Amino acid sequence: MRALTLVADRQLELRDIPEPPAPQAGEVQVRVSAVALNHIDVWGYRGMAFAKRQYPLVVGAEASGEIAAVGSGVSGFRVGQPVVMYGALTCGTCRACREGRDNLCENVRGVLGFHVDGFAREMLNIPARLVIPVPDGVSSRDAACAPITFSTVEHMLFDNAKLEAGETILVHAGGSGIGTAAIQMAHALGCTVITTVGSDEKAERAKQLGADHVINYRKDRFATITRKLTAKKGVDVVFEHVGADTFNDSLLTLKRGGRLVTCGATSGPSITFNLMQLFQQQYRIIGSFGASMRNIADGLKKMQSGILPVIDSEMPLTDFGQGLARLADRNVFGKIIVHF
Repeated sequence: MRALTLVADRQLELRDIPEPPAPQAGEVQVRVSAVALNHIDVWGYRGMAFAKRQYPLVVGAEASGEIAAVGSGVSGFRVGQPVVMYGALTCGTCRACREGRDNLCENVRGVLGFHVDGFAREMLNIPARLVIPVPDGVSSRDAACAPITFSTVEHMLFDNAKLEAGETILVHAGGSGIGTAAIQMAHALGCTVITTVGSDEKAERAKQLGADHVINYRKDRFATITRKLTAKKGVDVVFEHVGADTFNDSLLTLKRGGRLVTCGATSGPSITFNLMQLFQQQYRIIGSFGASMRNIADGLKKMQSGILPVIDSEMPLTDFGQGLARLADRNVFGKIIVHF
């Protein structure tokens, strides 16, 4: 079968590899349908794995597929059933796993496509406990955006920031995969949505998604505009994932007691900020990493209800590298999907 492999830093090859054996007890075999690209793919491609790994490594951290075979002792799945897969090899037995906080697993064995072989292959075997059924009416293309994109936003907005109807939220990088999802989810909740984008074209598209106010950060300082839009009161929540370039100004946009939730640092991981500002304004800064399987299921339900991922483009697996380049250059609006 075919698999897209990273054979060295920044070097991808489409290879023929052996098909997986029949699934063992407790496993299912999944035929992969679509792979969605994420910044974690860019980091892995550049060698930023933060842990030892072996080449060649099958890439792809987020995907959808269908059940090809079911191992003994597995119930609730049938051949041909559409599914998505959790992207981390959690232990399933530690306290965090037992409590449904999968992203805090104490014994995780790696992230697929980053530390261990990922989803950019035609078939794979995976523990059935890491597989989530796709509800009726959700396409494989859209479902591919559930395991990381929609679930990350679910975890950030609702588990961590506790976003409520009627609040005002600043969503950074409104043209990104998680940015477009956050705009839609916050709008559907009845929030006032302010977002930042890098071009006038993206601004128009963000408005169509439900953003009430759009700031082109290349033309205007987003902190100044946001303070004006909120009559200097500030926003309730900042959805932050850009990092060093935006973090301090993001704090300036918060109202007293406001919440900043962050899941990324694409512009750099290190900052210096004012601790007096932090405690005097009683900000709450919340780190958010990954998501739980419940978050994935909740994201799929939102897709079924009509909140769909924004698809920037679709391409064959052989163009995976080109997709990564576009993603790294921020030359996207929404998600890039690759197909076999």
